[in-house]
Amino acid sequence: MVEIKIDEELVKKVAINARLILTDEELKKFTPQLAEVILESFNKLDSINANEEPSFQPIEQKNKLREDIVKESLTQEEALQNVKEDLRENGYIKGPKVM
Repeated sequence: MVEIKIDEELVKKVAINARLILTDEELKKFTPQLAEVILESFNKLDSINANEEPSFQPIEQKNKLREDIVKESLTQEEALQNVKEDLRENGYIKGPKVM
């Protein structure tokens, strides 16, 4: 078991990460409270006898992939048959400028 010391410096760092502004008085008030609650909670968790493997998914999941089947596709002429002439350029569809 790893011993963690919860002091004002740690509480101040967590408060900054949580974007909380704590006064010195609040730091002195919250430090022992947090130490008691957090350490007590983790001590309870450490006392549990869990001989199970960690479960990241409650139901086992498998990838369902289909086989790649090569099929005949459209020719370039067929793909461009419904495109306006002014939007065709060298066998491609001309799109709007992005930048």
